[in-house]
Amino acid sequence: MQISETTFAAIDFEAAGAIPGEAPDAPIQIGIAVGRLGEEPEFFESYLAIGRPVTPGATRVHGITDEHLQGAPTLPELYPTLAKVLGDRPLVAHAHGTEKRFLGSLPGHSFGPWVDTLKLGRKVYPQAPSHKLGRLCDSLLITPLLQEHIPARDWHDALYDAAASLFLLFHVVRELGLEAKSPSLLLS
Repeated sequence: MQISETTFAAIDFEAAGAIPGEAPDAPIQIGIAVGRLGEEPEFFESYLAIGRPVTPGATRVHGITDEHLQGAPTLPELYPTLAKVLGDRPLVAHAHGTEKRFLGSLPGHSFGPWVDTLKLGRKVYPQAPSHKLGRLCDSLLITPLLQEHIPARDWHDALYDAAASLFLLFHVVRELGLEAKSPSLLLS
């Protein structure tokens, strides 16, 4: 199978912030962008209930408050939906450690393999002024496309960041002419 024939699922989580000595970090928002090169992506997002407050520091980063989480499902409750949306597709994330850790908390999941757009960006654009997702997308002129697809959002929104990772991946594939190559070339 070629990259051009592969459907990727980009994923991003926003988190509640850890409370030292009391509670570890926990996911409170998930965003997923599913797509194939040259096709319109599909989007999925949800807030996630965690049973404890969001830290003020985390709210300053992403703007998510306890009120946003009222009535939201927990990550385990969302598992059947995630299994359908993510399937056995290659997963894409920018600095995928957090995403792997949060998905890894689900018993029996088999999501992956993974494409890390941070590693890919560092390899393909070593001279970029920054490899942070937002700055890299700005420097590669991906942000206007992102704003067109996810209007009225900004960085540190899970859906916006997931879509940015997917668009960044497709930008790299097109720029390097990798459409006919195996997806395994991209895996972390």
